[in-house]
Amino acid sequence: MNKKIVRGFYVVLGLLFTMIGAIGVVLPVLPTTPFLLLAAFFFARGSKRFHEWLIQSKLYKKHLHSFVETKSMTLKTKLCILLPASFMLIIAFCIAPIWHAQVLIVIAFIFKYYYFFFKIKTIPVEERELEGSI
Repeated sequence: MNKKIVRGFYVVLGLLFTMIGAIGVVLPVLPTTPFLLLAAFFFARGSKRFHEWLIQSKLYKKHLHSFVETKSMTLKTKLCILLPASFMLIIAFCIAPIWHAQVLIVIAFIFKYYYFFFKIKTIPVEERELEGSI
C-alpha cells in the first residue's frame, strides 16, 4: 500500500481520536486519556507536524503529559479513566448471554484495576502541578 495513503489514514485516525478525547472532557461517561493516547500513537506514525501540535496542546498537557513523562497519574485521573470503563464492563457483563464472555469481562476488569494500581505510579496532585510548571 502507498505510504502516503497509510500516513493519511493515521492522521485521520489521530484527528478522530483527538475529537473523541476532547468530547470526553465534557462528557463524564467518555474517558479522555485513552483516546488521546491513541491520537498520539496515530499522529506519531502519520505526521510529525500533527504529533507536535497534539503534544503542545493544553488538552494533552492536562491529561497525558505527566503519564507519558513519568508513567504516573493522580488518583483522580485514574478514577476518571477507571470508573466509566468499569461501568461499561459491568453493563457488558450483565447483557452477555455466554458465560465465556462473562469470564473474559471479569478478567479484563481485574487486569484493568491491577494495571492501574500496581503498574502506574499514583502521585499527589501537587507533584503533578510541579511537573507541569517545569
